[in-house]
Amino acid sequence: MTTNRPAPDPTPTPATAPAPRRRVLLASPHGSCAGVDRAVATVERALEIHGRPVYVRKQIVHNSFVVKDLEDKGAVFVEETDEVPEGAVVIFSAHGVAPGVRSEAASRNLRAIDATCPLVAKVHHEARRFADDGYDILLIGHEGHEEVVGTLGEAPGRMQLVGGADDVARVEVRDPAKVAWLSQTTLSVDETTATAQLLSRRFPQIVAPPSGDICYATQNRQQAVRAIAGDSDLVLVVGSPNSSNSVRLVETALAAGAPAARLVDGFRDIDPAWLAGVSTVGLTSGASAPEVLITEVLDWLAEQGYRETVRVSPVEENVTFALPVEVRRGGGTPTA
Repeated sequence: MTTNRPAPDPTPTPATAPAPRRRVLLASPHGSCAGVDRAVATVERALEIHGRPVYVRKQIVHNSFVVKDLEDKGAVFVEETDEVPEGAVVIFSAHGVAPGVRSEAASRNLRAIDATCPLVAKVHHEARRFADDGYDILLIGHEGHEEVVGTLGEAPGRMQLVGGADDVARVEVRDPAKVAWLSQTTLSVDETTATAQLLSRRFPQIVAPPSGDICYATQNRQQAVRAIAGDSDLVLVVGSPNSSNSVRLVETALAAGAPAARLVDGFRDIDPAWLAGVSTVGLTSGASAPEVLITEVLDWLAEQGYRETVRVSPVEENVTFALPVEVRRGGGTPTA
């Protein structure tokens, strides 16, 4: 006697279905750039030389973890130099300062150490040169950002801020044949290029910076996040909310095809609900975020089941900057 039995269902039951693959795509390069490393090391070296306290005008870099760590070591962060005791050591942040800040520090006999990123200093030099040559300067950047405030101070009366494409139509210059543009170093490459192109259409004789103003680290991190965005269900960008380049990475990830992108200061900011239905997490960090924060996020993700990490490295990075002469070993003492 033959019994007809139904063919077995080839679809695995929920109990036997394989677990979905969970992985992390780690964009590289990521994390602190040469300018940030230089600025942080400047504060640490100044503390070694002078002891506590050493004063820092503004946040040395835009990262809350870094600022807290330096505070614990003896740095005191202030908003303006008039908060620094006369004759004390003050460090100018990586974002740069206007000449008026330097003059004020000198008038109060402060021993100033300049931790301005060399790439920001390059933009300051370009601003002075264009102003000396009689150009109107259009600075593409974000109003109120410390780097922008410092750059504008290099050529008052000659420079005006262009916040983006929407501002181009309102720009007025003295001589359309004597116009130049510069940019904040931490902007989106694509948006800055689009704004510069609109400025060129309006002012066909406009002069561009002799070399691109957007820093190598900003460009590299944006290129790296583009490489992972399309294959990620969620991109996490480690960085503080006041970090311009970190915010730009979120925007870049979304523009490059990531369904979702979030900015987090560290692993404690990650909401586990964000991982619902997510098999691939893209991960990067802004140019002011230290590597330890990425390591902590990777450890936290591993606890959630994302134990596979694939490093995606579309570009290599090996830039370093020398410390300011005042804090180099064997160097001189800070001067106002």
